[in-house]
Amino acid sequence: MKAAARGVQVADRQIAAFSSWLEVEKGYSPHTVQGYRHDVAEFFGYLAGRGAGDAVTPDNVRSFVASLYSVNSSTTVGRKLSALRTFFRYLCRQGILQTDPLVGIANPKTARNIPVFLTVDEVFALLEEPGQRDPFARRDSAMLELIYSSGMRVSELVSRDMNHLDFASGMVRVTGKGNKERLVPFGTAAAEALRRYFPERQQLLGSRIARGQPADSQALFLNSRGGRITARSVERLIQMYGARAGITETVTPHALRHSFATHLLEMGADLRTVQELLGHVSLSTTQKYTHLNLDHLSRVYDQAHPLAKRKECS
Repeated sequence: MKAAARGVQVADRQIAAFSSWLEVEKGYSPHTVQGYRHDVAEFFGYLAGRGAGDAVTPDNVRSFVASLYSVNSSTTVGRKLSALRTFFRYLCRQGILQTDPLVGIANPKTARNIPVFLTVDEVFALLEEPGQRDPFARRDSAMLELIYSSGMRVSELVSRDMNHLDFASGMVRVTGKGNKERLVPFGTAAAEALRRYFPERQQLLGSRIARGQPADSQALFLNSRGGRITARSVERLIQMYGARAGITETVTPHALRHSFATHLLEMGADLRTVQELLGHVSLSTTQKYTHLNLDHLSRVYDQAHPLAKRKECS
């Protein structure tokens, strides 16, 4: 890559090397890598459309960002800028660039979204919903219990294997973003639901093997064909059970994860502990769960603050 009068020339081979670095060195998932690559390619496509080739200047970046606002939210614009920042910082670390062309370009201000979460009663109603009419009720019950008990992401749930569970310690080994591992406890209810599901799992696995199909014998949760269940299938099931339970909000696996974090904080868990359980790198990511309802905050204040309840004058 060479510097030109109009900016920095970027070749396709650098984008390919960047993608490989994200996957191999940073441990990003293929889906995330594809998103980064798409955002970088979109930027250079924009430059080509303007007749700028692949010349990168701060003015070109600002023009690109301005063009995004007509069809994208500020959150999406921020994500695309983040992908570009990561790409150009990578080029600087590789010695391909001397200066970062995005220095001084600020991210757009985005609204701080409060995570959707369920009340404790709604969670209990959801957990009780899988019943006799559902062909895979034991499996679905085990999945619901494990997500709420551990707070894991749906991608982490579907990638769990049998050997990731330790019933003696009540812990599950979870591989999160960036291939970082953590141990998360799961409760008695989840353990019992898992044990009830295991005979059903063995039948599904046996049927697949009998059909002569390749089987992932270690996969914890299986689909109706005996293969590893997908994140999308889990999402559809949870939405269905949420609707049947009469919950007005659309229930997602992430809503269960949010509920896990919210209920822990409401019961007095500290933010650092919740951060570890969720697998967040930054505490600021966990702080979005401090959206406890005003009634709860008032109760805690009344119980804890020495001046909250003054004695009335006699």
